[in-house]
Amino acid sequence: MAKKTIRDIDVKGKKVLIRVDFNVPLKNGEISDENRIVEALPTIKYVLENGGRAIVFSHLGRVKDESDKAKNSLEVVAKRLSEHLAKKVTFVPVTRGKELEDAVLKLKDGEVLMFENTRFEDLDGNKESKNNPELGKYWASLGDVFVNDAFGTAHRAAASNVGIAANIKETVAGFLLEKEINFIGGTLENPQRPFVAILGGAKVSDKIEVIQNLLKIADKVIIGGGMAFTFFKAMGYEVGKSLLEEDKVELAKELLKIANGKIELGDDVYTGKAFDPNTEKNVRNIDSIPQDEMGLDIGPRTTALFESFIKDAKTVVWNGPLGVFEFPRFSEGTKSIAQTIADIKDQATTIIGGGDSAAAVIQFGLQDGFSHISTGGGASLEYLEGKVLPGIQCVDDL
Repeated sequence: MAKKTIRDIDVKGKKVLIRVDFNVPLKNGEISDENRIVEALPTIKYVLENGGRAIVFSHLGRVKDESDKAKNSLEVVAKRLSEHLAKKVTFVPVTRGKELEDAVLKLKDGEVLMFENTRFEDLDGNKESKNNPELGKYWASLGDVFVNDAFGTAHRAAASNVGIAANIKETVAGFLLEKEINFIGGTLENPQRPFVAILGGAKVSDKIEVIQNLLKIADKVIIGGGMAFTFFKAMGYEVGKSLLEEDKVELAKELLKIANGKIELGDDVYTGKAFDPNTEKNVRNIDSIPQDEMGLDIGPRTTALFESFIKDAKTVVWNGPLGVFEFPRFSEGTKSIAQTIADIKDQATTIIGGGDSAAAVIQFGLQDGFSHISTGGGASLEYLEGKVLPGIQCVDDL
């Protein structure tokens, strides 16, 4: 998928609209994880260093009523961005109108402003989220070119991505979006083999299309986490109090059938009597899980089996933890798999598909051991499903 990037345009003297993903977690009004800000810096710096006038914007949280505005203002993010850039970031506390227009007109080459949370527009008929054509046209009128660098929203057609792109002369990818396209898109189109996909998390229903798509592409599809127990049930095993989607058991049977041996589930798990970090820990074969216990992590034999496939891989894509990694007692499976993938970084392309698996890797301090950690949980899932993402499709082709 050859798309134009920011390198393909001249930004000097131009008003450059940059859609970033600054949907960062806030705790007591403070940013608790600034990874998305850091990931956007190369694109913003490129515009400023090459004489462009950067107009940065993003959504933050969900805005359903007026009370959501105060806790979801981007002002705190603008201050942190200013610190990272070591230069003033003019924050404009509105999403449209004379105050914003005047601020844009005052911008000089090499300067940057950020305007308020795009989802403030959702208070008036979901105009941002529903890609209101008037809003997209308005925002496009503020700039000369549009740089989409928000992979986290690429699976949604919104006024701040698709809407702007439809009303402006040039739309290109920023460096972060380019990286996501190259790593995830490129891997799915032409993976080095063996290609091992690892899928975890709670529900089969969240990953049905991912499994179906990866079964066509990958050499092995490893399944762990809560979703594995629906497959164990499909194989005829009792799973005690483990997470189970009864209505997906028949689907799991069908997936196992069409997988033709590609799916690996392992044969043992660590269990506890309660979903509690202090519950007693037992190792059980999958054919002997007691009725009053639930699976909370992959077992030692399963971990060793999964690692044997990973060690020989040339491509690894991982989406979803393999146990309740938030509980130290049940984090070993996920941690061991993360370490094994990190150990093969020099021989393989290794990709984390955002969300909880990315959080786990960061918690274990292993984030530098991967080729790429996606910044978009939902977007990376849909990309892995083989879907066309609107936020990528709207970028001009080379």
